[in-house]
Formats: sequence, structure tokens, C-alpha cells
Amino acid sequence: MEGLNQIFWGNTLYAYVIALGVIVIGLIALRIIKSIVLHRLRKWAERTVNTVDDFIIRVIDRAIMPALYITVIYGGIHYLVLPVKLANGMHGVMVLINTFFVLRVLTMLIEYALISYLQKRSYADARRSEVKGILMIINLVLWCIAIVFLLDNFGYNVTTIITSLGIGGVAIALASQNILSDLFCYFVIFFDRPFEIGDAILVGDKSGTVMEIGVKTTRIRSTSGEEMIFSNKQLTDSRIHNFKRMEKRRIAFVLDVVYETPADVIEEIPAILKTIITAQEGIAFDRAHFATYGPYSLKFEVVYNVLTSDYNKYMDIQQVINLAIFREFAKRGIQFAYPTQTVFNANNS
Repeated sequence: MEGLNQIFWGNTLYAYVIALGVIVIGLIALRIIKSIVLHRLRKWAERTVNTVDDFIIRVIDRAIMPALYITVIYGGIHYLVLPVKLANGMHGVMVLINTFFVLRVLTMLIEYALISYLQKRSYADARRSEVKGILMIINLVLWCIAIVFLLDNFGYNVTTIITSLGIGGVAIALASQNILSDLFCYFVIFFDRPFEIGDAILVGDKSGTVMEIGVKTTRIRSTSGEEMIFSNKQLTDSRIHNFKRMEKRRIAFVLDVVYETPADVIEEIPAILKTIITAQEGIAFDRAHFATYGPYSLKFEVVYNVLTSDYNKYMDIQQVINLAIFREFAKRGIQFAYPTQTVFNANNS
């Protein structure tokens, strides 16, 4: 036992044995907890419907357990008498590590809260990918706060630093108004949901499908194939037509018939149009009328609703209706009108 009292680098051999024992026993205990207790908790969580328990287990596995491993090692080493500089250095490293794991837990908590919010609001999976952009901004803010906290712990004058950053921040904000404006508009798009990835939208005279919603810009694939890039502020300031959210599509079109058409045939045309349209599936007939007298034709107005937002489906139905009208008019001898002019010459003699 006298050998254990021998001193090496300021500590007895007995102290080294105790420190090593604390580390080994602590690591073994944590390993047992992870392999047995945490494994059983995972099995139990798989049988539950909610996701809260899955999230808690994930936090324990990815953040709390690594932090405990490092804490056990630090606790064993801290049992020894260390030089002041080394002890202060290890304390600083522990503060840095603990700050990192606290930030990791906060980030995971915020991510889980955002995804739960999206699931509750029945957001599409593509929409959930936008959480990455918000998390990037949140991480930036959290790390700025963490850096200030670390500097304060390391003995720096934080008040002076914050004052300097405040003055510099005003200058940066003035120089990057457009960027900040697009950033705030990104949050508006994310939470207000005027459109989502995959939606077919019309902005001004430009139409296309939303491909990606970024922190500053949104990318849209136009109907002709090229990629259009809009700033988020430009989109939020514009009037947007979102075609994907249509529950039904209202269709109105006009047919021009020549003036030479007999009156009894003109009277039959609305019924003919109604019969043709109501024969189609997936539509709701509204009306068909002899609407007005045109400069060169008699105008019939037809209105119906396609009970889907699918544009291709609407075009298929409209094509069938157009062909049926063409055949029926040809069979009955009804002529379509086109722009014509009749000139009458008066003979004075």
C-alpha cells in the first residue's frame, strides 16, 4: 500500500487509480444504460402512436449520452490535482462542449416542434424540407448567443463587444436591406403558405411549377421549360394565382353562328349544347344561351365546371366537347361564323 502513496506529477498513485476507476466504472455504467435501458425504451416507443417518446430517446442518444461520456471522463480527471493553467483549460473545454450539446438539444427541440407543426397542419413532405432553411437561421442566432456566452465565461468584456456589434449590425442592416427583406418574406411564405413546392402558379404574366423555395429566392420551372428565379419579396408583393388549389375549374366559351341560320334551329342550339356537355363525366353543366347579336354572327355562350383542378383532364374534356359540337353542327347544317363583311352598292339610276 505504501507504493500507492508515491507522488507523480503532484498526485499520488492512489489518486490516479481512483480517477481511472471513476472513468472506467462510469463508462461501463453508461454503456450498460445505452445497450440495455435505451434499447428497451426504443422497443417500447415503437409500440406507441405518438412521436414524443421517439424524440426523447433520440435526444438522449445523440446529445445527452455523449455529454455524459465526456462528463464522466472530466469528473475522473477533475479528481486529480492539476496545474492551474491545465485546470482552467479543461474547464474552458468543458464549457465549450456543454454549450455545444445544449445547442444541439435546443436545435433538435426546435426542429421537432416545427415538423410537428407541419404534420398537424397536414403539410406535404416537400414542404417539410423547407425546415432546413429556418433551422439554418435559428442555428446562426443560437450560435451568436452561445459565442457571447462563451466570451463572457472566458473573461472578455461582453458589453463592449455587443456595443461594437450593435453599431456594425446597423451598418450591415442598412447595406443588406434587400437580403433581410427577402429573409422575412421567406418566413411569410413558410407560415402563410401562399404556395408550396409542386404548385402550379401564375405571377404576373409568368406561370410555372414551384421547384424550390429558398431563404432569398424561389425557383419556378416555367411551362416552356426554363427556370425562373424570383426574389421572395417580389413574390409576396405580387398577386399570385395558385392553380393547384382549385377544387373545380369554371369554363366559359362562345360559339359564333352565321346570321343565315333559321330561327327554329337557333332555338334548338342551347339544348344541343346542353346534351353534348352533360354527356361527359366529371363535369357540372351550368348554362347555354343565345347570348347576343355580334357584328357578323349570332353568339352562344356556354358555361360548365370541370370537377378537378387537373389542366390535362380539362383539356381532354374540352376536346371531346369541341369534336362533338363540330360533328353535331355539321350533321344539322349549322354553319360557324367567321369575320366577314357584306358591301351593298346602291345604283342611283
